[in-house]
Amino acid sequence: MIKKLDWLVLKSFIGPQILTFFIVLFVFVLQFLWMYIDDLAGKGLELNVLAELLFHFTLVFVPNALPLAILLAALMTFGNMGENFELTAIKSSGISLQRIMRPLIIFIVLMSIGSFFFSNNVVPYANRKAKTLMYDITQKRPELNIQAGTFYNGIEGFSIKIGRKDPETNKLEKILIYDHRDTQGNKSLVMADSGYMNMTPDESGLIFTLYNGYAYNDIEEKGRSASQKKYPFRSDHFSEQIMIIELSGFDLERSDLNLFKSHQTMQNMSQLKYYIDSLSERLETREEGYVREYKTSKIYSRRNYYTRDIEKDTASMVNLVFNVDSLYSALDPIQQQMVVSHSLNQARSGLQYIEEKSNIRYAELKHILKFKAEWHRKITLAVSCIIFFFIGAPLGAIIRRGGLGTPVVIAVLFFVIWYVLTLFGEKVAKEGIAPVPLGMWESTVILMGVGIFLTYKATSDAAIMNKETYTAFFRNIGKKLGLVQAGDKDEATD
Repeated sequence: MIKKLDWLVLKSFIGPQILTFFIVLFVFVLQFLWMYIDDLAGKGLELNVLAELLFHFTLVFVPNALPLAILLAALMTFGNMGENFELTAIKSSGISLQRIMRPLIIFIVLMSIGSFFFSNNVVPYANRKAKTLMYDITQKRPELNIQAGTFYNGIEGFSIKIGRKDPETNKLEKILIYDHRDTQGNKSLVMADSGYMNMTPDESGLIFTLYNGYAYNDIEEKGRSASQKKYPFRSDHFSEQIMIIELSGFDLERSDLNLFKSHQTMQNMSQLKYYIDSLSERLETREEGYVREYKTSKIYSRRNYYTRDIEKDTASMVNLVFNVDSLYSALDPIQQQMVVSHSLNQARSGLQYIEEKSNIRYAELKHILKFKAEWHRKITLAVSCIIFFFIGAPLGAIIRRGGLGTPVVIAVLFFVIWYVLTLFGEKVAKEGIAPVPLGMWESTVILMGVGIFLTYKATSDAAIMNKETYTAFFRNIGKKLGLVQAGDKDEATD
């Protein structure tokens, strides 16, 4: 009986889990395409390149999509069971809600462990592949697309304009080609009445076959001033001319995978720990150097400004104590003014030094905090799978609504709350406002409390979705505050 129940619950959960997981994953991929559509459009990317990019980014989104999918699946599973009175029948046989949830708890814990290892081992590599490929795509020049009536400047060193283009014969009319490769302005121009444009066999160049035109070239006048120059030019008429323009930057050039390897999202936990220790040690060494430099160059600088010849044997003078006020009083007014001016300059210089080094230290500290936050993120994403299950399962048993209607609304609401809290926690952690563990675990701890509360209420069959429950609660508060009379309850009941 119990084993059959476990299999029933598991089969009821796995179906919605797979469905919602791929739906959520698809939404994340669409969000990515929406964000980077400007970088991808017009680049002439091959399908295999786009497929590779989407595949690697899909792997990156898996740990983020899994918690929401679990929340949705739990809501749908227990909502359906409650709506069909299956939970009521099972509970009437003496089986508690925790016992019904037990096989799913084990399953979700295993999924969380798998999510952790996936996030720690697969995601860094997929992130590196995806970000490197995305960088290469952004560096790729837009696809060659010369439109009629406008100047095309996509080819380095050239500006091309065509008056008309026949879509059937590909014949071009009223062709203008400016050559700017000498970076001295419009000194070379080719005009043609008509022509054709084709690619070289290896697609490394552009071949223009031009008919009935002129080639204009300014002739450089050396050794003449601006007032003496006559600005001569050379004009050549041609009936047919072939012009080849070399193309560069239109092919997708792959970068080394190690280009972004030092970024925190490209590393697993052991690598993050190594970077955290190394960067912390380097920061500590630099701080000691800052203090040492400040003492030697700012506090004790020019300590031998006024000196006197003294004997080499100065052992008896080592512990001499000077009265600074008496030394200052012994100086003449000009020397006193020089001392004050020098001291003020030293104080300003010291303050500027402190501010400069403080900014450098804060930037390095923020860099370390990013690595620490990423280290905790890999754990919190895995733990959030369990937390969302303990929110979705009891809440589904309480609301008793299945399908993709009410569960989707509730799941999105909780996910948005979790996402906002996570972003806030990451920000305060990375800025150093709060300790990194507190900032990164804030959303998890808050939702853990919500999960415990909902599980307790669902176990005790509390009617938290009943309007009368909240009406009675606020009425009792009103009585204690003297805002509601004692007889109001009876009148409302009547």
